[in-house]
Amino acid sequence: MGILLGLLLLGHLTVDTYGRPILEVPESVTGPWKGDVNIPCTYDPQQGYTQVLVKWLVQRGSDPVTIFLRDSSGDHIQQAKYQGRLHVSHKVPGDVSLQLSTLEMDDRSHYTCEVTWQTPDGNQVVRDKITELRVQKLSVSKPTVTTGSGYGFTVPQGMRISLQCQARGSPPISYIWYKQQTNNQEPIKVATLSTLLFKPAVVADSGSYFCTAKGQVGSEQHSDIVKFVVKDSSKLLKTKTEAPTTMTYPLKAISTVKQSWDWTTDMGQERACLSLLSSSSSPCAVWWFLLWPISCSVGRCPNKSMSMKRPESLGGRILRINWQELRQKGGKPGPQPQAPSYGW
Repeated sequence: MGILLGLLLLGHLTVDTYGRPILEVPESVTGPWKGDVNIPCTYDPQQGYTQVLVKWLVQRGSDPVTIFLRDSSGDHIQQAKYQGRLHVSHKVPGDVSLQLSTLEMDDRSHYTCEVTWQTPDGNQVVRDKITELRVQKLSVSKPTVTTGSGYGFTVPQGMRISLQCQARGSPPISYIWYKQQTNNQEPIKVATLSTLLFKPAVVADSGSYFCTAKGQVGSEQHSDIVKFVVKDSSKLLKTKTEAPTTMTYPLKAISTVKQSWDWTTDMGQERACLSLLSSSSSPCAVWWFLLWPISCSVGRCPNKSMSMKRPESLGGRILRINWQELRQKGGKPGPQPQAPSYGW
């Protein structure tokens, strides 16, 4: 009979808890003094269960005190002590974790995460879990040196760049930058901030650097030594623009044109017109590059024009036309230059 009653009670508990959200909260969380901490509180959303209320409470003496409330009207921080440094997750369904920033030693306490859901039948279900927050003064870790430049630790001269020294631990953390010297001399101090800025970097900034980090707890920590190299951009540019050594030979104009030309005054031809480009008395030099038959007529020349019959060969020949002599013979300059049209 006792076994039967036990089975009935177990079945009742199973039905009562089946499908309901279950809070997941760690037993304790440790955060750094003067640092930030996240106190997890999560659950798996269940179909038909709607979250209607979230509370975070902290133990003060013998009674818990509400420090945060989320309801249908929004988020509400209930204690002035937590204004500006308390936040509760809301972007991910089922995540109502608590984030505290700038931890103080008196933040050490027991915190309660409490969530209320509306059930499918219209009732409400409340679940809560308690966790302990511990605050410790942590000594700084070994600092690391990084740079935001895609060049790494080798950069061109004139570039604005900074080296970053970063360490974990309870703030405040003080940083010092050093540059190593030659001949086993003592390193020189070059900066007392976490950032070593070069604006801009010059070749003389090249060298070996390291940083130190010191917190209120623990000993001073040293980073690894990094080799910082600044390259002379003018030398790089000169190297890129220098061309291979070549032999240069003077150009010679070699005439292959027959000395006898057949000059005509055919006005009516519409062949391959090349307009005369100048009306001044100075000679005009025309360089002929192509080897093909051409003819040229002077537009608007009354009863006068000049054309050339096809020479047997043409190349590299400079022809000079004396415009003064042309005008004495009755010619005058044509219209504005037009692109030649070859229509043979």
